[in-house]
Amino acid sequence: MLAMSQASYIDKMLSRYKMQNSKKVLLSYRYGIHLLKGQCPKTPKEVEDMRNIPYVSIVGSLMNTMLCTRPNIRYQSNLVRDHWKIVKNIRKYLRRTKDYMLVYGTKDLILTGYTNFDFQTDKDAKKSTSGLIFTLNGGEVVRISVKQTCTVDSTMESEYIVACDTAKEVIWLRKFLIDVEVVPNMHLPIT
Repeated sequence: MLAMSQASYIDKMLSRYKMQNSKKVLLSYRYGIHLLKGQCPKTPKEVEDMRNIPYVSIVGSLMNTMLCTRPNIRYQSNLVRDHWKIVKNIRKYLRRTKDYMLVYGTKDLILTGYTNFDFQTDKDAKKSTSGLIFTLNGGEVVRISVKQTCTVDSTMESEYIVACDTAKEVIWLRKFLIDVEVVPNMHLPIT
């Protein structure tokens, strides 16, 4: 059996930002708060107000948790007050769930990959979104959802882009799992 926990890291992060005694919340997001580009600070006072909040530093601390065991807490862009409320809520959620961990069963560890894309999701820039997930015995180990960097004219082109991104991730993930000797059957094809 393989288990991954970040309880100690989460405790240190909460202490660093003085939230070790904060209220614990059930969900990582707050219902009714939507993050949109139109909410960006517009006045110099709003911009200055947001500079006094350690948002970028906290998001950096959350990145390790998000990348390793909590892919459900991602988002960072041109921040506004609602971003700060969400980040505070995420820290409260992590405080409540810090002892949760990813556990992979005792049977043979099998790596499975899934890909998808959404054609021209970003209506402003006409960009598509690539998505891929890899699971190890049904437990998610990699999740990527990213706006494609180029504008394409067809769904076929979007499919090629996500296929290329997936191939790169497969190569890296397979090498990583071989190096840490977690999956003894990595010589088998990834399904």
